[in-house]
Amino acid sequence: MSDESGRDEASEAPRSPKGTHDVLPPESARWEALIATFAQLATRHGFGLAHTPAFEDARVFRRGIGDASEIVNKEMYEFEDRSGRRLALRPEGTAPIVRAFVQHHPGVPWRVWYVTPAFRYEQAQAGRYRQHHQVGVEVLGTEDPDVDVEVISLAHDFYVALGLTRFTLRLNSLGDLECRPAYLEELRSYLASHETELCDEHATTWSRNPMRVFDCKRETCRAVADTAPRLAERLCAPCTAHLARVTAGLDAAGVAWALDGRLVRGLDYYTRTTFEFTGTALESASDAIGGGGRYDLLAEALGGPPTPGIGFGSGIERVLLACDAEGVLPAASRDPEVFVVDVTGGEVARDLVLALRRIGIRAARSYDARSMRAQLKQADRAGAPLALIIGPAELESLTVVVRDLASGVQSAEPIEALLERAAADGAVRAVGS
Repeated sequence: MSDESGRDEASEAPRSPKGTHDVLPPESARWEALIATFAQLATRHGFGLAHTPAFEDARVFRRGIGDASEIVNKEMYEFEDRSGRRLALRPEGTAPIVRAFVQHHPGVPWRVWYVTPAFRYEQAQAGRYRQHHQVGVEVLGTEDPDVDVEVISLAHDFYVALGLTRFTLRLNSLGDLECRPAYLEELRSYLASHETELCDEHATTWSRNPMRVFDCKRETCRAVADTAPRLAERLCAPCTAHLARVTAGLDAAGVAWALDGRLVRGLDYYTRTTFEFTGTALESASDAIGGGGRYDLLAEALGGPPTPGIGFGSGIERVLLACDAEGVLPAASRDPEVFVVDVTGGEVARDLVLALRRIGIRAARSYDARSMRAQLKQADRAGAPLALIIGPAELESLTVVVRDLASGVQSAEPIEALLERAAADGAVRAVGS
């Protein structure tokens, strides 16, 4: 069997599927640093880690995101399992968390963070994969606008902690069930008079979900959207007060923002606060590095009691592209601090490496009974600054030669004394250094 390019698939080694990628050392060290930074911030803000399955009952997303959405209709991986159940791979992080909330009835406010893969069948491009990865937080059980400020500020502080400086925050309010229905009718009336000016897709779908026109990147729709009525100018009094409290809180937190009446984020479950962070150093149309909003109707849509909520997600791949564009968050060194060279059979190397690792030292060794010369070459390639050498004389005296691989200076030391000093200092050093 051959693929579209004419290659014989049966004779070739399998490769990662289109739209996916392997994350390998040393690049994976950046992922570790990014996730650790996010976990530390989330913990400081009182969030606990939540894991949900990679696949869900498809109704979680059809009810939550909306059957009319592009994510559900065009991008979601949906399938039937061997028992005839309709399942879907997670296309985003919020709906599964809310499903877990409805199922397990935790106390409120419920504050959780996550790190997870998400799956969307879309055209792969830089920082945009069919399996991508997100970090995010969700808060359920309170409609207090101060929580909106906390969530947005956490996202802002996350980007700052990574070293990013070139990003902006766009903010909008999508109203609620009091003010949005009347606005939608006004918007439908406006779009009906401009139907022939819309792109082919929205010319036939605008009446079902008129606000999706604001999400369209095609110039025809953008021109229509530029003169469309804005919901932010038609908010009811409670929604106006909510937005004012959020913007005042962001000002107090030192988080710069700009109101953008076109920002709708493309998910049906958003109400009131909606926001998006944009990496201005990214030279592409896909410059969003994270965003989210309030979803006060989502829990009820998934069969739970009316429960307000807010959260955000941030794509790891996209954030790392922004870090590359700004030259921040380089891969941390994972080179060994010491390399044990043993030409006496390997037992000492086995035990010494384990002892060093147990006290927190990055230690490596060679295998397969290589010569001392070969082992020293391997130590140099591994980037270790020090070699701990055990030959027959050292084995007999229970000592080790500590050699600085840059200068060649070396000294002998009892193994027990070396381990005691390393445990006290948190590092291996030559005697006298």
